[in-house]
Amino acid sequence: MRDLSYDHVPYRMSEIEHRYGDHVHIIANPFLLGQLATLCAKETRQPEINRLVRLLYEDLIRTVLNVEFPRRRAAVPTRMIDSSPQAIFEGEVIDRSVRAVTVNIARAGAVPSQLVYDLLNETLDPSLVRQDHLIMSRMLGENEEVVGAGIGGMKIGGDVDDAFLLFPDPMGATGSSLATAIETYKKKVPGTPRGIVNIHLIVTPEYLRTMTKAHPDVRVYAIRLDRGLSSPDVLATVPGTRWDEERGLDDHQYIVPGGGGFGEIMNNAYV
Repeated sequence: MRDLSYDHVPYRMSEIEHRYGDHVHIIANPFLLGQLATLCAKETRQPEINRLVRLLYEDLIRTVLNVEFPRRRAAVPTRMIDSSPQAIFEGEVIDRSVRAVTVNIARAGAVPSQLVYDLLNETLDPSLVRQDHLIMSRMLGENEEVVGAGIGGMKIGGDVDDAFLLFPDPMGATGSSLATAIETYKKKVPGTPRGIVNIHLIVTPEYLRTMTKAHPDVRVYAIRLDRGLSSPDVLATVPGTRWDEERGLDDHQYIVPGGGGFGEIMNNAYV
């Protein structure tokens, strides 16, 4: 039966107030913040680390699907159809006929991207879903500061025309690696994406500054904003109000409060 309540299903994402622009979404979710705090705690070890990463990204990709992806009307007979001709659910659901590409940026992006790939296959037509792979590393200066990012290898399985291009990378620190990855797709991969979405656990003001300047078309989703090295009076303001004074990176470009190097802790490989 057609119920007008489900003709247009509203989805209202809860997010914190900020001044970073309409394409930045810092999700306000106490449950996710608690799980992320456990993930970042000093005493948390494997296999708990990767279990929590999967839990967090399951919620994140569902949020992105609800907010960003198009809908369609569905009519699905239920198990009651044999006894009642009205036993048909009709309502708005995610459109399965949408292309999507998730990009694994090794190392930290491997687990999140695989999880996103699997969930996309369950939600969309699997023939329209793809996972690409980029091997990237930071380039350091004389004082071990990040001065850029380089691509050591890639496996890109085709064009991205009219596809949602997703980058599930846990930590948005400097933004240099991800900005380079996105630039690579824009310049070297055929087709124009339907939308580009970065999906993070934590971002910094420095990352948001880099990303919004380099790629203002990109939408950013994150569970937490870390600006812990800002002064107390800056921390008392709405994020983005005094953006130039906000700081979330130490001198080695690690996030504070952060959770350490996620490529390291997720792979138990400190290289």
